[in-house]
Amino acid sequence: MPNLKEVRNRISSVNNTKQITSAMKMVSASKLRRAQDAIMQMRPYAEKQQEILQNLSSGLDTSENEFGRADEAKNVLIIAISSNRGLCGGFNSQIIKHVHKMIEGDYASSNVTVLTFGKKAEDAFRKTSYYIKGTLLPRHTNEIFDNLDFDHASAAAKKIMDAFVAKQFDKVVLVYNSFKNAATQIVKEEQFLPIAAPESAAGSDLDYIFEPNKTEIVEDLIPKSLKTQFYKALLDSFASEHGARMTAMHKATDNASEMLKELKLTYNKARQAAITTEILEIVGGAEALKN
Repeated sequence: MPNLKEVRNRISSVNNTKQITSAMKMVSASKLRRAQDAIMQMRPYAEKQQEILQNLSSGLDTSENEFGRADEAKNVLIIAISSNRGLCGGFNSQIIKHVHKMIEGDYASSNVTVLTFGKKAEDAFRKTSYYIKGTLLPRHTNEIFDNLDFDHASAAAKKIMDAFVAKQFDKVVLVYNSFKNAATQIVKEEQFLPIAAPESAAGSDLDYIFEPNKTEIVEDLIPKSLKTQFYKALLDSFASEHGARMTAMHKATDNASEMLKELKLTYNKARQAAITTEILEIVGGAEALKN
């Protein structure tokens, strides 16, 4: 039978942990609501803009569209978007595993560079040979989640686009968790550059009328659409992080509650055994005095 003091200390420890996980669950639930609203409002706009961008770029030649070249993917940039903090289940590990799978599979014959957004992905790739090689790439990327807005995302996207235009990379791929609901996050691999051709042939046959003129539209619309696509990926990952953390903390709180029930039952059994032992000792002592 375990010592009563040890069981009491264990109950106190588990109870403190339960309070912490319950508080973290409430905080993540509050942040998730705002993040979910942001991505749900942003996603239709970003997806439609990306569709227009693909259809538009398919009708341009390489001299008109510097983001649509079709070079062989010798130098590939993989942008891995994770979180700065842990305690969110398999949210970060599935991103890291997917990037490794890409490097060893699709891009085994390419020169791969990994640019990370989020401390957990940075810790995983910092000491590898894949970590940031492009001189034009953004630095201190983990800070973007401290104040996530379109301006900060645009500045980072602009540097990535400049590196592509300077031909440091032939292909740029985004890897992030797409938000489905609080309990489900889907790892998404999305081509950022060069601009992918539309999946259906119907869009590529559209004949656009450019107003005021083609050059001005291309120079303004394409960079803005790419920045919006990048910002949408960050928002998706941000909402997924809080959903994953809320779910993980909910499970941890439930597990702590179950553990407390078992510990209290063990404590009551140990206490009852101790009381029974003391009674037997008293009775035995009294009988010895009589004799």
